[in-house]
Amino acid sequence: LPMAFRDVNARRHIGLQQLSSLAFTGRTFLGPMKSHKFIVDESTSQSTLICSAVRLMESLDLTSAVGQLLNETIQAQNKEFKTGVSTLLFLVGAWSNAVLECLQQNIPIPAIVSIMSEGLNSCCERVQCLQIPIHDVRKELCSSRVRPKAFESKTGQVGCDGLTNPWNLQCFQRDISATEEVIPMNSCSHHGDHCNFNNSLVSPLAGFGSVASVVKAVGDKSSSVLSGSGVTASSCITRKLTHSRHFSTLGKSHCSSQQGNFQGYLSGPSADVCGCCGLGHLAVALSHGNQTSVKLLQSIAAYQQERAECSGSSRINIAEIVTCCVLGLPESYSCVSSGFVTLVSPEQATVIKRFADKPLRILLVDGDLTEQYRHLGFNRPLNVRAVLEHPNPQGGSAGDVWLSRMSDILMSFEVNLVLVKGNVCKNFMERCIASGILVIGCVARDVLCAFGAATGAQAVTYLSQLNAACVGNGARAELWRAGDGRAVDLGELMPARISAGGIPLLTAVLTTALPSKAQLLEDQFWTLLYRLHHALKDGKVFPGGGAVELLCLSHIQALAEQPGRQGSDSAVRQLPGLWLAEHKSIVLQALASGWKQYLSVVLCNTAKASSELQARASVDHHLQKAAACGSPSAYILEEFRRGGVLRDGFDPFPDQVTDLKVYDNVAAKTEAWRRALDLVLLVLQTDAEIITGPRRNQILNLPVSSEFMFL
Repeated sequence: LPMAFRDVNARRHIGLQQLSSLAFTGRTFLGPMKSHKFIVDESTSQSTLICSAVRLMESLDLTSAVGQLLNETIQAQNKEFKTGVSTLLFLVGAWSNAVLECLQQNIPIPAIVSIMSEGLNSCCERVQCLQIPIHDVRKELCSSRVRPKAFESKTGQVGCDGLTNPWNLQCFQRDISATEEVIPMNSCSHHGDHCNFNNSLVSPLAGFGSVASVVKAVGDKSSSVLSGSGVTASSCITRKLTHSRHFSTLGKSHCSSQQGNFQGYLSGPSADVCGCCGLGHLAVALSHGNQTSVKLLQSIAAYQQERAECSGSSRINIAEIVTCCVLGLPESYSCVSSGFVTLVSPEQATVIKRFADKPLRILLVDGDLTEQYRHLGFNRPLNVRAVLEHPNPQGGSAGDVWLSRMSDILMSFEVNLVLVKGNVCKNFMERCIASGILVIGCVARDVLCAFGAATGAQAVTYLSQLNAACVGNGARAELWRAGDGRAVDLGELMPARISAGGIPLLTAVLTTALPSKAQLLEDQFWTLLYRLHHALKDGKVFPGGGAVELLCLSHIQALAEQPGRQGSDSAVRQLPGLWLAEHKSIVLQALASGWKQYLSVVLCNTAKASSELQARASVDHHLQKAAACGSPSAYILEEFRRGGVLRDGFDPFPDQVTDLKVYDNVAAKTEAWRRALDLVLLVLQTDAEIITGPRRNQILNLPVSSEFMFL
């Protein structure tokens, strides 16, 4: 039963104020130059580094109803797109303040809801003219990118610019050999709409043991051998994109110090990251300044396109990609390994060392490997209480009996490796280790499916279901080695790699010396991966750098300046009633203020403006130029082609590279707008907060207890 309630629909709407306060905490996440935040757990004194709205919401104690609604909205955006959450959080705050200003001017709530909703719908229709097909983007990125500049390395060989050189973009591990042989590379040459390399490129298939890698040139049936750990491009000085989402800045980057530490075989030209599909350059354009993740993703894209043999499929198969964070190594050791890389205990590592490259018999368990586990939907018989499921005449506990039975089953089928989707009983794990059986728990379902397809293993729910047809063959396990060939022993947990012949699974191994940064690196990788995935899924992208938001701002202001005129836009014609026309200009200006604040904060966060006042002046200047042009969309596209919008005035990087375009996702961006406004309008239309439960004394002690009415 309700115990108390308070009116929240006053002029100072309490829910909107709470939204604004919560959203303000994430304004530094906007733009490519994000400011990190430390989240400190007072109970454990442990801290973690975050740089996303998702982790921020997870770290806050959101006890209020508004806070929970905001968290649910952000989680929904993140679950579907893995990107756009910072934009969503910022616009929630900006539009909450805008609606509060409308309430201060006594504008009716139905008018605010109707006009803002129709205004956003009109914006979404208007910006469709800025959508660029992926085919055109790949074609332009490949044809108009910076031409590689030849240079003389310390070894006397000729290399290419880091951004256009596939050797610099391939972060797959390669086995280390004692000798070193250099393969000279030719410049990238254009043929039609595609950019192909005449020389051989790195193929990211990691092998086991010290194996020579075979490389075939384009159109050449003969093969040559590449060995060693060095590539001549390792000493190049390049100009790379550092803040790609909003304004490309000069980055005097160097090639990765691990250039020669890649592991894998070499094959034909289909591994070319700028060739038939151009996914490597598209990943750079969508990276928004994330240098580490973009190199890993370029390697993954090259490998998956090689497997597809340029059949026309441009999709990134996310189901074949997993991540593993390895603590204690520099970030330059991050790479992509074939197979499944995971962390194991020193006792499990001892078992792996005994395997010594021999093929393993593998078992997949789709559930928990515990005595009490029952599959989803399992119903015990009614009115029956189990006293002892398996009587043991010889004595001993039921748990010991279960452990012995399960161990005997594995040994009878000569199983060496068990991958379990869920948790594993600690005692059972210890018994398996003593028997030389490697058991790994908490394995993703996609990983189980990949090993099932590669080894012929069939997943079982309980070990009692095991038969000979369920056991797979051909799996291999070894300790993961760093790029320089060293085995990594980090004490408590050690990375191990499990693979099988022909398995398409890839693991992005993310290394860092800072434990608090591990989650951040993993989030950044998945964000970029999903940006590329959704760009290919949508088949189109938006120009980046604030181009879309600038057009929205221009469009809304144009509508607001014509309050008594029925425009050509269908959304404008559908605005009902004369009473809406009275408030239309004020509400649309409030909606436009969210876009202007968005662009201003981005300019400040990227050091393109020394103050928010200067940023607003820059935005107004471009609005005037767009209006004078007669076609704001044409003006914005032209500015984007010339190097990006909002690029005049104060510029701390005058020598920045401008011919590398940046793009945004279409569906993720527009859905973030809709979710932000839907949340604000939902809270706006809430008129009361009703509290239930025995909390009367707690409410009476609140500073705002006078606002509550007890029932």
